[in-house]
Amino acid sequence: MFIRLGKQFYQRFSVHSYRSIRAKLLFCFLIVTIIPLLSLGALNYYQSAKVINSQFGKYGENTVAQLDQQISSSLSRMNQTTGTIYSYLLDPARAGLGNQVPSTYQEIMDKDDFEALLKSLKTDKTTGIYLITRSGYYYGENNLDVSKLDSIPAWRSMTSVSKGAHWLGFYPMNHGMGDTQHQGEPVLGLAVRINNPKGAQHGSTILIEENAEGLLRMFHMFEGDTKAHLTVKDPAGLTIYETKAAFTPNSSDVVWNRTLAANGWKIEARLPAQAFYLSSNLIRSNTVVVAVVSCLLAFGLAYIFSSRFTARIRRLKDAMQKVSFGKLHTRTLVEGKDELGSLDTSFNRMVSGIQSLVQEVEISERLKKEAELKAFHYQINPHLLFNTLNSIQWKARLQGAEDIRQMIYHLTMVLEGNLDISQELIPLGRELRMIEHFLKIQEVRYGSVFTYEQVCSEDLKPYLIPRMTLQPLFENIFFHAFEDGEGTIRLRVEEEGEQLVLTLSDDGAGMTEEKLKQLNTQRPKEQPKGRGGLGVQNANQKFKLHFGLQYGLTVHSRKGEGTTIVIRWPKKEENPHGDS
Repeated sequence: MFIRLGKQFYQRFSVHSYRSIRAKLLFCFLIVTIIPLLSLGALNYYQSAKVINSQFGKYGENTVAQLDQQISSSLSRMNQTTGTIYSYLLDPARAGLGNQVPSTYQEIMDKDDFEALLKSLKTDKTTGIYLITRSGYYYGENNLDVSKLDSIPAWRSMTSVSKGAHWLGFYPMNHGMGDTQHQGEPVLGLAVRINNPKGAQHGSTILIEENAEGLLRMFHMFEGDTKAHLTVKDPAGLTIYETKAAFTPNSSDVVWNRTLAANGWKIEARLPAQAFYLSSNLIRSNTVVVAVVSCLLAFGLAYIFSSRFTARIRRLKDAMQKVSFGKLHTRTLVEGKDELGSLDTSFNRMVSGIQSLVQEVEISERLKKEAELKAFHYQINPHLLFNTLNSIQWKARLQGAEDIRQMIYHLTMVLEGNLDISQELIPLGRELRMIEHFLKIQEVRYGSVFTYEQVCSEDLKPYLIPRMTLQPLFENIFFHAFEDGEGTIRLRVEEEGEQLVLTLSDDGAGMTEEKLKQLNTQRPKEQPKGRGGLGVQNANQKFKLHFGLQYGLTVHSRKGEGTTIVIRWPKKEENPHGDS
């Protein structure tokens, strides 16, 4: 039966194999790990990309604003310089400046004064300030080759009727005379036509050039930092400056625009979307790499954990399989104090319990078989015995032997209960009545030399007790404990929870420690040595046979101080059908 239960437990436990459990553990572990990991990575990427794109966009806008500020500063300075020169030439007192080489003393003086003004207007960034007349003669430093000015595209586009300021843009300084100081330097030029029909310099041109290396360096730094394509155009759409690298505009480009207040130039910086989002794409790539590595690491850890976990389950499954095959000595190794450790411990306890129950069943079956054999061996015909005893009782009554009649009567009552083998369990009250008949026989035999005290509540008498278990104990008292039947016997029955406790004590001779140890440790199949042990052992076997190995007799005794026998067994009453 217990082996069959073990097989059912094993089959129920192993419905899902350890492989499917490992797959489920891996799946759950990865889900629990990957979802927060990917969510955190996506959130981190979104927030980081948002911040970086915003900062990069602001950086581009701020940088273009700085370019605007630097260019506007140069343009304003050049505008102020031309304004000062223009005002100087509009003064009627300066009419001595002509279109030809000065020939009079006054013209030379006026020329020196004007060139002194031009010199005073120069800054550390100014490469040249000139007044170029219609005839080709110019005022300023003697380092200008007017014939080379046509190499400047914006200068060539100027006509004789052009008026106002003309920004020449950026160009190399290659119109000097010979090897000048600023030859080849990039410059920014401004040409202003003088419109004063009544003045001597009507139609002349003021030319101012400033070193543009600082501005161009800023342009290149901006291009290098942002990877943007920079263009500067005048209001007419002509290109003043453009990044040298080839570039194809696209509608998805990120564009930063500024318009210079000084002359209306438009600064436009275009950055391809791919380059603008390069940093965020790099963060995304790194996030994906980290997520993949983390997932692989999580998978590895999950695999190791699940393998160790399922290995313990597999070991438990193998142990259960062995138990299902009847190997009840099988035990599984307990590792740790977790749930699996508790399961291993419970399994070991279960197998131990099954093993103990199997052993108990074997012992019970053996005891039952031995009891049945003994009952069959000692069985006599009660009907013949009772008829014979009744005849003797009737004969004693006719002859006036009342003592003999009483002994036969009580003996008949005792035998009537003991020889009734139809019931193995009888009410406690019935067993106590047979003891009273037994004591009446002893009273006739010995006389009133012993005392019997009985304490048992009427509520306890319906509970069942094995038949003919108390009489052998009382016989031992008269045969071994009392001398000539003299002494005191006490019997007390109490209840402790769901158990009954019967205490039988006497003040007789007691027994030695060796005899007491033999009674308390004797195994069921062993025969007791000497007199007095057989009745106690048989009574003990009956309790264990009917109620379990944990119940039975315990003997306490000391030589010369009497003996006490304590019996424990569970409460049990007859069912309504009369079966025990």
